[in-house]
Amino acid sequence: MRAQDSATPSSAIAVADPAATPHPASAATSPAGPSASPSAGSAAISPAAPPATSATGRSGTVLAGLGVVAFSLTFPATAWGLESFGPWSLVALRSVLAAVVAGGVLLAARVPLPARRHWAGLAVVGGGVVVGFPLLTTLALQTSTTSHAAVVVGLLPLTTAVLGSLRTGERPSRAFWIAALAGAAVVIAFTVQQSGGALTTGDLYLFGALLVCAAGYTEGGRLARVMPGWQVVGWALVLCLPLAVAGSLIALPLEPVHLNAHGVLGLVWVAAGSTFLGLYVWYRGMAAIGVARASQLQLAQPLLTLAWSFLLLGEELSAAAPVAAVAVLVCIAATQRAGRGAGRPSRTVRSGREARTARS
Repeated sequence: MRAQDSATPSSAIAVADPAATPHPASAATSPAGPSASPSAGSAAISPAAPPATSATGRSGTVLAGLGVVAFSLTFPATAWGLESFGPWSLVALRSVLAAVVAGGVLLAARVPLPARRHWAGLAVVGGGVVVGFPLLTTLALQTSTTSHAAVVVGLLPLTTAVLGSLRTGERPSRAFWIAALAGAAVVIAFTVQQSGGALTTGDLYLFGALLVCAAGYTEGGRLARVMPGWQVVGWALVLCLPLAVAGSLIALPLEPVHLNAHGVLGLVWVAAGSTFLGLYVWYRGMAAIGVARASQLQLAQPLLTLAWSFLLLGEELSAAAPVAAVAVLVCIAATQRAGRGAGRPSRTVRSGREARTARS
């Protein structure tokens, strides 16, 4: 892989005159697709999704949707993994295995190290989606069922949309927010009905997981506009590798290990499927259609997880599940329709960037 096919070099990540000739690296097609590379007229990290054709928008939606399918299997796979490993061991081992896969891909592709200014963002991605979310949800699944955890984490799309709006300057329409809030309300009502109105320790872990994961998604989506999404995931995993190795060495002797087929398969999936492959297609899709629109696709994730929980774990579903499924899918359709212009930054954000460009 050539250098221009990997992370965008520092010379191309700068605010430039829109009329200027694009840098060759910016014009090249990256492994994450054209939507992952900034144009010559973009800011260092653009606060909004790049202008997309209908084909790009469709492909971005498909990729983000594949990420949601991969994520929907995470809780059932984690429940399987807990049959063989303790919670701390499982999280540490999944991070180690995912980092080994990611590091091997990065080495094979001869991808250069990211610019120093990107490491802070990669640390947020690693802390949120590589360490924080897996750890908190795994701890929650010791006392909560996968179906209950799935509906609580159904609030993730709204949390991500809010943080994305604040962090990237995206300004979704009022109709978008109404549909998103309606979807969140359905999820909250379903959760309360299932839990009997009382919050548990597992719920607190899950709410904490929402916040750290939304921060990681937002920062990852932002970085995926200046480097291919698979590199964002790969470097975040590699950055967390020393911590994961240390965690494995400490946790494995302290927690019992009882290997079985379910446990091994669950570990392999959460490491390779959810943590690497899922995040790869997710960030690539997010770079194409914007943080807010991509986040709303995750409204389908709790319902998919409920289906997997029934099929793979044999958990019983309540009578409210089909009703919630229909309501959430309606909200998804509404947010996607209302969010077609959600990737554009506000006038204030654009004006501020233009002013900084003039001063420079």
